[in-house]
Amino acid sequence: MALLLRFVLLCGVADFTRSLSITTPEQMIEKARGETAYLPCKFTLSPEDQGPLDIEWLISPADNQVVDQVIILYSGDKMYDDYYPDLKGRVHFTSNDLKSGDASINVTNLQLSDIGTYQCKVKKAPGVANKKFQLVVLVKPSGTRCYVDGSEEIGNDFKLKCEPKEGSLPLQYEWQKLSDSQKLPTSWLSEMTSSIISVKNASSEYSGTYSCTVKNRVGSDQCLLRLNVVPPSNKAGLIAGAIIGILLALVLIGLIIFCCRKKRREEKYEKEVHHDIREDVPPPKSRTSTARSYIGSNHSSLGSMSPSNMEGYSKTQYNQVPSEDFERTPQSPTLPPAKFKHPYKTDGITVV
Repeated sequence: MALLLRFVLLCGVADFTRSLSITTPEQMIEKARGETAYLPCKFTLSPEDQGPLDIEWLISPADNQVVDQVIILYSGDKMYDDYYPDLKGRVHFTSNDLKSGDASINVTNLQLSDIGTYQCKVKKAPGVANKKFQLVVLVKPSGTRCYVDGSEEIGNDFKLKCEPKEGSLPLQYEWQKLSDSQKLPTSWLSEMTSSIISVKNASSEYSGTYSCTVKNRVGSDQCLLRLNVVPPSNKAGLIAGAIIGILLALVLIGLIIFCCRKKRREEKYEKEVHHDIREDVPPPKSRTSTARSYIGSNHSSLGSMSPSNMEGYSKTQYNQVPSEDFERTPQSPTLPPAKFKHPYKTDGITVV
């Protein structure tokens, strides 16, 4: 009876070892964003596995809202990798001869969206086997900035801060003082592994160069900080200087406003004077030409006058010229001298 039981067990073990199996154990793989993840899947075949070889990789995204989807497939001696758009062109078989027993893949240029559970399925009738692998994509710390939050003066309280721009949790911090001339304050020792160091009642001994290193499981980053603790500044002088500066600025603004207003008043006055000149009134006639025409007409009349009344007529006629027609005293017209015949007497009668 015991011999029979042993024979059955041995046959079962032999039959089990002869079936198709994936020898790679299930595991969790952690990689940094941008790197390449190697997902192993090695298998063995038994003599009974005579069917066509089919290899299939599937992904179950971390959000668990999408059913398993094929990302790469080997069937009928051909490879297909255009099933899953998010991984198209970034997933490849590592072996050129999949029949040799290596169905491992590489996922290049990892992104956070690649996080999930990957499953390797190998089929060769009648054998079937599968294994799952957990892929975790992490972000390395980067863009770390060190700075002082507060006034670096003796007697003040302030904080030293170390902040990475990005990085997957959990993060580890490590502060170091690079200036060997002075030791770290004892009160800081408990905070040398945190992102913030609280400084109380600062003294000049705290001055120096410090470094902060940020780490996680996939990488690290570092920043430097120069701390210079100085004596308190003269705040009264600073306030007085600020007040004087404000007053000078107000005076300057007032002068600018005054000049602008003065210029506007001048421009307004010039416009008003310009509009007072009537452009539609024709220019007055020349008063000199009027006077000359007046005198010329009278001069023609004088030619027909006798010498006896010349003197009286000329006085009255010139006096009749309107004074408003002259802007200046017109020159008396030059009259040709009158020619008179000498009188002679004939029989007691004077003849001209």
